[in-house]
Amino acid sequence: MTDATTGAEAADVQAILDRVAFDSRGLVPAIIQEESTRDVLMLGYMDNEAIRRTLTEGRVTFWSRSRQEYWRKGDTSGNRQYVRGAALDCDADTLLVTVHQVGPACHTGAHACFDVDPLDPVLGSEAEYGDH
Repeated sequence: MTDATTGAEAADVQAILDRVAFDSRGLVPAIIQEESTRDVLMLGYMDNEAIRRTLTEGRVTFWSRSRQEYWRKGDTSGNRQYVRGAALDCDADTLLVTVHQVGPACHTGAHACFDVDPLDPVLGSEAEYGDH
């Protein structure tokens, strides 16, 4: 059966889920990236069902580790994330979801969660460390 929104077939989604290297809690981190700017917006966690919903429904679904329930970004705030693409990393233990973000991604109202607490690390360079 093909999902009308994404064209994903149940067998295809199951084959993807079978490749995911879930942690001991059955979760995988999901990095959310804005399609137009390539900004990294946030990090959430997904289990098997959250990935299935994300790949077949066109909206990003997460598993809340604190509330122990599924949630979709924007269901209460209106700041929705519409799926534009998805990829597993080379170890299949992290998911990258590219989205069209409507409104801020962070619950604080910031554009991205990583805008809230920027750090000031020492910057490295090839010349300084003799890396060639």
